[in-house]
Amino acid sequence: MKKDDFCFALQVETHNRTGHVMAVYFQVRKGKVKVTKEYADGNAFGDYDKHGRLLGIEMLAPCRPSVLDNIAKQKPAKQFVRNTIPRAMLAPV
Repeated sequence: MKKDDFCFALQVETHNRTGHVMAVYFQVRKGKVKVTKEYADGNAFGDYDKHGRLLGIEMLAPCRPSVLDNIAKQKPAKQFVRNTIPRAMLAPV
């Protein structure tokens, strides 16, 4: 895998009136989603391409950092997720 195939981006969806974080999407690389895997009882989802490479992570509710580490296993992706996650989406450890 090339080091330069990462393409990081972050999308945050908030409640229109309260500003509370409703969902977060961490784009790790561009590509076509082949399969989506569910994690943490449906609170997080990982999108993967046909080669099994992580394309992105969607969070719909707070998750423990260990859940995200399990999805984003490669160091650059793991660092991106850990450094950009809104506090409201982190569950207590």
